[in-house]
Amino acid sequence: MNPTETTSALILLFGATGDLAKRKLFPSLYRLYKKGSLNDQFAVIGTARREWTNETFQQHVKESVMASTSQCEKLDEFVSHFYYQAHDVSDSSSYRTLKTLADQLDEQYHLQGNRLFYLAMAPEFFGTIADHVKADGLTDTTGYHRLVIEKPFGHDLPSAEKLNHQIRQSFEENEIYRIDHYLGKEMVQNIEAIRFANALFEPLWNNRYISNIQVTSSETLGVEERGRYYETSGALKDMVQNHLMQMVALLAMEPPIKLSTNEIRSEKVKVLRALRPITKENADEYFVRGQYGPGELEDERLQGYREETNVDPDSNTETFVAGKLMIDNFRWAGVPFYIRTGKRMPTKSTKIVIQFKDIPMNLYYQPDQPLAPNLLVIHIQPEEGITLHLNAKRAGQQLLTNPVKLSYANNSVDGMNTPEAYEKLLHDALRGDATNFTHWDEVALSWRFVDVISDYWEEKKASFPNYEAGSTGPKEADELLAKDGFFWWPLSTLEVDVCN
Repeated sequence: MNPTETTSALILLFGATGDLAKRKLFPSLYRLYKKGSLNDQFAVIGTARREWTNETFQQHVKESVMASTSQCEKLDEFVSHFYYQAHDVSDSSSYRTLKTLADQLDEQYHLQGNRLFYLAMAPEFFGTIADHVKADGLTDTTGYHRLVIEKPFGHDLPSAEKLNHQIRQSFEENEIYRIDHYLGKEMVQNIEAIRFANALFEPLWNNRYISNIQVTSSETLGVEERGRYYETSGALKDMVQNHLMQMVALLAMEPPIKLSTNEIRSEKVKVLRALRPITKENADEYFVRGQYGPGELEDERLQGYREETNVDPDSNTETFVAGKLMIDNFRWAGVPFYIRTGKRMPTKSTKIVIQFKDIPMNLYYQPDQPLAPNLLVIHIQPEEGITLHLNAKRAGQQLLTNPVKLSYANNSVDGMNTPEAYEKLLHDALRGDATNFTHWDEVALSWRFVDVISDYWEEKKASFPNYEAGSTGPKEADELLAKDGFFWWPLSTLEVDVCN
């Protein structure tokens, strides 16, 4: 199938009464419908345990869309394509009833047997649903069958391998779409364009000209109501294994032969294979963990992680991770990729800072006026854009420089048209473009890398809490860079003070 085409499809949404569907999926499908990317030849069957009617479900979808936008034209037409079935994911009779409804809608809307199974469920049900979908005949059609799975895909490499083996009994690898919503973000997808569409950057994108790269994803929120999940996950598994590793792979990969799914995935896998392995003996040299304690932000008292609901009062779970990744290949030998992510930090920000090496001889050197480094900053959220930090001569007679910024911001120019990550990923899945979904090889290599660190941390009791809520993290994270002669660039999303 040509991935530029939009096909008709039946979307079977498991977990349709959940928070993800309400906040992200229904509004995203509506935007696709309003733009014409989803035509009238589609239908959605929502399933969950609740005993809802079609009318109740359609009203739920309508309210979800109205909460996300003030422009609701064609909304009644849109929700008329939604149907509901109360469902038990472990009961074959439920799937047989679901098949009857699916076959009926397939004929009614001329869907050509195309089916997208979206699992917005707890991970323990992924394998069970995949088994039943195949065994109970829901894939017995002439169209395509695609399985969209939310993270986490396993909780370590053995569990991921077991889940993958189970799912592969019912779906081929090219039919499995593992969502990493960071890959749907506009500026993450722009990494490839910044690198491969600009003669200014690609020749410099190596260890001869780049001193270090920093990838930061910080949150102001704590774990909130996710304490039970977070206690079994932590920041390493929740953020590093998927989101941050994916961004590092995009930043470090070699230029693909062409911008196709298989070629891009192939280059990302090579990066993950080239990661310098971490051992229990050297884990402390490369990775730092933290857990927030009580603190204050904007005069508001913030409770510590151990005070949160459903959290062990003596918890050893990390809410902050900082690490140094070394990629042992010809392009990146010697260049550290620093990553950090944390909760209860002063700013919500996801950004990438590429720091270029200083020029060999600084003709503008002044003892009290050091020359600011050249930086390329990629702002991912909440702002979207890029900033290039350069030096220019100050006005006047003296040979002094000022740092200057060249900026482009998506949200100030065409931000109204910037699709939500889920909107883009849903559209890609419907078109059959798996470029921005993670392949099994990427999942396996990422788990293999972080499992060593995770196992080591589980064995060793940490001195938690070790950073205040509302701060930038534990001092050990700063020391991680200081021993290499670097420092973290500030968390602020719009500004990076090169004179810091």
